Amino acid sequence: MMDTAQLTAHLHLLHSSFLHYLGHDLAGLAWQGASTAHALDTAPFVLLSHNTDADPIFTYGNKKALELFEMDWETLTQLPSRYSAEALLREEREHLLQTVAHQGYIDNYAGVRVASSGRRFLIRQAIVWNLRDAQGHYAGQAAYFDHWEYLPSTASSESKH
Repeated sequence: MMDTAQLTAHLHLLHSSFLHYLGHDLAGLAWQGASTAHALDTAPFVLLSHNTDADPIFTYGNKKALELFEMDWETLTQLPSRYSAEALLREEREHLLQTVAHQGYIDNYAGVRVASSGRRFLIRQAIVWNLRDAQGHYAGQAAYFDHWEYLPSTASSESKH
């Protein structure tokens, strides 16, 4: 797990990049340092990021992301982000990431994701944006969403948000 200073710095990167590309504060929260970082980390929405590797690895997931993907911090931050999508939908996910890489963001993404247990869920109205470091260099991508619905399994289905 990141220490408080690392967490604050990383969430500032997500927040400042979001503000740059979308023109408003992430989740309506003006940046106020550690208090905003704590609010983002414990929020009821999902916030994720991945790095710039050729096969990007998750670098962050807030508490709601860890819960939804059914992973602990260590597992998530060693996982290539492409494994969060179903195998058949990875091509669609790759197209999304390429679009974001060129435009800077996309603000109405929907797609199926998979928790570590295999439980599938549909995310809707997701925002995905590029991360820019202090020098303006590409530093990965992040995603925010607060609408998801569990998809039917062979047994039963649940929905949330």
